[in-house]
Amino acid sequence: MNKNEQMLLPSNRRVLNLVIANNTRDDTQFSTLPPFSSRMKHIKQEMTRNHLQFVRFEATDLHGVSRSKSIPAHFFQEKVTHGVYMPRGYLELIPKPKDNEVNHIRATCFNSDIVLMPELSTFRVLPWAERTARVICDTFTVTGDPLLTSPRYIAKRQLSQLQDSGFSLLSAFIYDFCIFGVPEIIDSKTISFPASPLLNNHDQPFMQELIDGLYQTGANVESFSSSTRPGQMEICFLPEFGISAADNAFTLRTGVKEVARKYNYIASFFIETGLCNSGILSHSLWDVSGKQNVFCSSSGVEQLTITGKKWLAGLLKHSAALSCLMAPAVSCRKRYSKESKDLKESVPTTWGYNDNSCAFNIKCHGEKGARIENKLGSATANPYLVLAATIAAGLDGLQCSDGVLADPDDSTDLYQSKPSEIPLKLEDALVALEEDQCLRQALGETFIRYFVAMKKYELENEEIDAERDKFLEYFI
Repeated sequence: MNKNEQMLLPSNRRVLNLVIANNTRDDTQFSTLPPFSSRMKHIKQEMTRNHLQFVRFEATDLHGVSRSKSIPAHFFQEKVTHGVYMPRGYLELIPKPKDNEVNHIRATCFNSDIVLMPELSTFRVLPWAERTARVICDTFTVTGDPLLTSPRYIAKRQLSQLQDSGFSLLSAFIYDFCIFGVPEIIDSKTISFPASPLLNNHDQPFMQELIDGLYQTGANVESFSSSTRPGQMEICFLPEFGISAADNAFTLRTGVKEVARKYNYIASFFIETGLCNSGILSHSLWDVSGKQNVFCSSSGVEQLTITGKKWLAGLLKHSAALSCLMAPAVSCRKRYSKESKDLKESVPTTWGYNDNSCAFNIKCHGEKGARIENKLGSATANPYLVLAATIAAGLDGLQCSDGVLADPDDSTDLYQSKPSEIPLKLEDALVALEEDQCLRQALGETFIRYFVAMKKYELENEEIDAERDKFLEYFI
């Protein structure tokens, strides 16, 4: 059946075809998923066993925040079949829309509905919400076309490109976030101080419930600890193949807020100007079967292979544009210049072995084998975009002769035709993103056009203090 014939199908038939297609592909890459009907049967049994009342159909907006519609559990199969409709603007507008905003950004049409299509393998009972489950959704137009601004769709497309090139990605996010006690919020613009002893001694139940809840939703936490500032916590996930790493991060971003409110706390991934929570993507490249880490040298020497160095060269080459997606707010970018007292427009992109101060930190020690930590990101970045852009840049490094090693046996030397720099201003990073043809093609012209327009609008209308208040309100 050709595309024109598909367009003639009734809307509900087209949606049903999308649901089945969305749930019969092998998203885990290395395990065969059960048929659609078997999964539905299993979910119905789980819903009965847990006496579920509601199911959330969740999708990420451009900022990585969950936007959802909840439906009564007895309508679940019907909604799986026909999809759940949501105004497109819920996923594409900036956090505080204004009356003239739709007219300002003309990259896409906001006044239409889109369809949330559930990926049934992500169905989980939510331990922090009473008798409620969630399912992560992909987004489509009502005629069945993927929403080109969907971060999850863009990430899946890049994972598919990686697989077509004979590779797979094993990755995990490492997040910082801050916990505040509600009494510490004096008013909408002032935060007195973080809850300094919050998680060191007497408040373990909060973290225990969060970690246990994440485990029940399929997001396995490898470790957690207090971080560098009072009230700041760090969570490290276990690495997983494919889209699961970003799904786990997406789950955390909502789950930590819900658990925090049960304890009368507020969790935020965005804190006041001058400080920044980090969002690190630790990743390694494997063969398509997931059996061999191609970053690891067979000689046992703790250094990247030629393939690993080429991947790193791609990250360095596109670091300016990457930083726009990974530090998408004015305040986030201050972390790039924290070590420099000079007034500069950009700073060099750094890399090193076992050096946590570098933008790209290569770790060869431990049972995981060689891996690269992409440390450009702040915790406010959308994890799906971080994943997608990192793959796109790395793939370009593998396929491009620019930046190839002069001496493959050298453990440290990596030569670039042009030294890479990270812009300190968001405006300059937006220019770098617009001029980066590789990322434009990989992420899609529609997405780039919309993302840049949205960020320019925010820059035109928001001062730093207002930005802080907006993001603290939005990301809690």
